[in-house]
Amino acid sequence: EIGHAGQPQTPRRHKPIKAQEFSMTHATAPSPIEIVAIAEFVEEQSDLNDDHYVYAYTIRITNRGEAPARLLSRHWVITDAHGQIQEVRGEGVVGQQPLLASGESFEYTSAAAIPTPNGTMEGSYRMELENGETFDAPIATFALTKRDTLH
Repeated sequence: EIGHAGQPQTPRRHKPIKAQEFSMTHATAPSPIEIVAIAEFVEEQSDLNDDHYVYAYTIRITNRGEAPARLLSRHWVITDAHGQIQEVRGEGVVGQQPLLASGESFEYTSAAAIPTPNGTMEGSYRMELENGETFDAPIATFALTKRDTLH
C-alpha cells in the first residue's frame, strides 16, 4: 500500500529512469539540486464516491553541485481543484535524510490524497552542505491528474 505525503515508502538509489517518464520540475533560482517528479492516479486506493483521490508520486533528487548535500526536511503545498491547500512539513523523506555526493541521486515514491480528481503539488527540500550552510531546493509545480477528467 502507498502511504500519504511523507509516509515511508521504499527508497531506491541509482535506478535508471527514462527521460520521457519524468518532467523537469526545477526551473526557478539556480540550485545545485535537480528535482524531477512524476505523479499518477492510484485507482485501487481511491474512493471516487467519497471524493478521495490518491496519487502516487515518484521524486528523483540529484546533486549537480560539487559539494555533498544532505536532505534535512520537506515542505509540500498540495492544492486541489477547489483551491483548498494542504501543507505538509517534516524531517527527511521516506524516513531518511539522504546525503548525496556530487552526481549522486536518490529516488523515492510516496503518495498524496485530495478530494478532487485534479490538483497540484509543489514545495521544497531543505538541504545542508558539509560546511553547515543550508538552502531550499525548490520543487516546481507538478500535476495530480486523473486522466479521464481532462477536457
